[in-house]
Amino acid sequence: MQPKLLLLDDNLIARILDEAYQLLLKPGIKVNNDEARELLAAAGAQIDPETNVAHIPEQIVRKALATAPREFYLYDLDGNPTVKYGGDAVHFDPGSSGIAMLNPETLEHETTETAHLLKLIKVAEQLPQYDAQSTAVVCHDVPQTIQDSYRLYLALMYSKKPIVTGAFTNKTVIEMIDMLSILAGGKEAAREKPRAIFDVCPAPPLIWSNFGAGNLIELARAGIPAEIVSVPLSGAAAPVTMLGTVTQHTAECLAGITIHQLAKAGSPVVWGGAACIFDMKKGATPMGSVETAMLDCSYAQVAKSLGMPTHAYLGSSDSKLVDAQAGLESGVTAMIGALSGINMISGSGMLDFLSCHSAEKLVIDAEGIAMAQRMLEGVKVLTETLATEFYDKNINFKGGDFLKQRVTMNLFRKEQHMPSNVIDRDSMRDWKKAGSLDTFERAKIMVTNLLASYKRPELDPSKEQLLHAFMLDLCKKAGVESLPVLEEFEPA
Repeated sequence: MQPKLLLLDDNLIARILDEAYQLLLKPGIKVNNDEARELLAAAGAQIDPETNVAHIPEQIVRKALATAPREFYLYDLDGNPTVKYGGDAVHFDPGSSGIAMLNPETLEHETTETAHLLKLIKVAEQLPQYDAQSTAVVCHDVPQTIQDSYRLYLALMYSKKPIVTGAFTNKTVIEMIDMLSILAGGKEAAREKPRAIFDVCPAPPLIWSNFGAGNLIELARAGIPAEIVSVPLSGAAAPVTMLGTVTQHTAECLAGITIHQLAKAGSPVVWGGAACIFDMKKGATPMGSVETAMLDCSYAQVAKSLGMPTHAYLGSSDSKLVDAQAGLESGVTAMIGALSGINMISGSGMLDFLSCHSAEKLVIDAEGIAMAQRMLEGVKVLTETLATEFYDKNINFKGGDFLKQRVTMNLFRKEQHMPSNVIDRDSMRDWKKAGSLDTFERAKIMVTNLLASYKRPELDPSKEQLLHAFMLDLCKKAGVESLPVLEEFEPA
């Protein structure tokens, strides 16, 4: 039995949905995309031409919900279904769009470039706890106009896993869809077995921007999955109460799903988010707080009541270093997300309110994820009796020597998760003998080993050449003659 964490009862969920439908009518949703407003108006929504506010009736939203898929898969490079969105399946991917990376030697936050993203991709590629990659950090060594496409290009070239990504302009999302089509072998192939999912964010409170709504429309028509990432901020850009924030989140997601399904009914879409409280003492957005995790757990329950696939931002920390605070916040919130049955949990590896990434934290977080995955397996019945068969007439009442039993050797690996060497379970004597290393130092060693053992996946040479040429053309249009120079960077 998969254990579950539930914070809302059925009555509260019904009240949240009822008030969210009320918000869709009054005050309504500000929609700053012309085509999205046209789609809503054609479906029966009332549009204020002066304010761009759409007043969306409940029946339009319910019709959109009825056409949204309840489950779908993301596929790896070889065409295998790897990530399931739907039900209580739980997957993890690294956090995305960081602008800095922790230097493990100086402990300074460095501005991210190509080498930083490649490091994160190579580490995540070899950690089985991450079912998907992400476009983890911004590459500041290329022009801003191509940064989104460039990050996806690197992930496609250096990983076999599915990818969680996103675009910040309507032009860029089209380019990125074309890149996926090149590697898939055509637009229909990219639709049939989607390799990537795109995060698309409304702006709180109750706003769908021009590029946000535009992204939804383009993705729906291409059949590429969209992941709505609503970001209400309790007490600042959302009501101060958790239930008020979850209700706003619900209204923003319902509006996004409606726009998306009006563009192309049946296209895959996810009810996701990065909800957060506003810290009244520091004026900060603490992604590692327990209340932030409670918000995510709550809105996931609302989504699941409608049968929708889910996403959340958890497993990150607001600490500036990979320290005890980072471990505490990341481990607790990752476990809450897993027990909530959230399909994709983003955020691992991230520090400083989602602005900074760390390869070492990515390694440590993988151990926390493994613990959460073991928890999801629950307590299993592995023997005919629960305990009596372990005792025989020769039982030693001074303690019992269960280590000698064959069943112990046969079953212990099914019961116990065996962590990597990043986790210390040595005696004090052996720990000192090994160098008295703390968790961060052990993670640094693992990162070094993973980078040394990494091998770039073999892509279809013709598709690889086309993808590389496509990216080079984008670079030249942006005023750059070549891609950032790294020896390994050019295609094999």
